[in-house]
Amino acid sequence: MKTVEKIGPKRLVVGAHYGTMEYLVQRMTAIIMAVYTLVLLVGILTMSGFTYAGWKNLFTFTWLMMPLGQILATLAMISLAWHAWIGIRDIWMDYVKPVGLRLFLMVLTILWLVGSIVYFVHTLWRV
Repeated sequence: MKTVEKIGPKRLVVGAHYGTMEYLVQRMTAIIMAVYTLVLLVGILTMSGFTYAGWKNLFTFTWLMMPLGQILATLAMISLAWHAWIGIRDIWMDYVKPVGLRLFLMVLTILWLVGSIVYFVHTLWRV
């Protein structure tokens, strides 16, 4: 009886590169959030006063007739939600073994994150 060696080009590759996209997305969203945090910090340090008008201008400033403050804040919030989804999803996949409970927790997490984004966008773009 001949044994089949599963090394080299004949090896069976299962699960290779499944986490690469998530790894890259987490790094990209972390960079977006770090840059936005720096922009927000500069905005707070240069703010004329801690008044409602100052805070409103921090999130609603325009540049070349584009609402850049709102666009950056929305991008940062979407990045935060995506970053959180990948991390929480990995926690559910690693530590919750019953499939039904894991699916329930994942759906609950998605609903919570989407609801948070909708609430954030509704609040920010209404100002």
